[in-house]
Amino acid sequence: MTARILLLGGTGDALRMARALGPAHVYSLAGLGRVPGDLACAVRVGGFGGAEGLARYLADERIALVLDATHPYAARISANAAHACAAASVPYWALRRAPWQPQPGDDWRMVDDWAGVSAALAPFSRVLFTLGREPLAHLDEVPAHQHWTVRCLDAHAGHARARVIDARGPFTPEGERALFNAGRFDVVVSKNSGGGATEAKLAVARDMGVPVVMMRRPALPPAQREFSSVHEAAEALAAFTALAPSARRT
Repeated sequence: MTARILLLGGTGDALRMARALGPAHVYSLAGLGRVPGDLACAVRVGGFGGAEGLARYLADERIALVLDATHPYAARISANAAHACAAASVPYWALRRAPWQPQPGDDWRMVDDWAGVSAALAPFSRVLFTLGREPLAHLDEVPAHQHWTVRCLDAHAGHARARVIDARGPFTPEGERALFNAGRFDVVVSKNSGGGATEAKLAVARDMGVPVVMMRRPALPPAQREFSSVHEAAEALAAFTALAPSARRT
């Protein structure tokens, strides 16, 4: 019997790996954004019911390995996955992209949460948010002196002081520069997601002297194996599925 893999996804890196999985394996999405229709593996959309629900799923579906390739800021999902794997005696691996590092000329203002973001934005007037959905819950809180542009995966009507752009990376330096010029942004708000798909905004901000309010990464649970690249993780998955059944849970 094939050793079944549960791939926890929602990122571009996860989708790249999911495209290499066969029908015995499962690609799990929280339900945000578009569901890919070109995968050979099974696709599961929605939550599991916390760590206990996920542990039951692992046992019921005879999952032999969980690879967590969720977003670096999906801390609750990762914590639930780690606890569930421990309870079900299933190996827990993780793809952890390296964070971006500030370069000469960068002006990063580090914060930990939404309260920190709000405080850091007080001096600015033209804000570009690249945090995903979170700012959508605060569109009624836009200060009178500010105009927000929110870039995320979801279409939203916005209002007079907030424009919402639904867009998916990767983004090019030329496209980001055009967006910055059109929006006349004086600050960018970002998560430190790492990777190349959305890094161009940081280079453009650096070149244009635009400060970046950067949210620190949350603490994530340790994994039995951690990978920094899709290639490294994919090779490990291939080796794992080739193991004899008696070796799969080591």
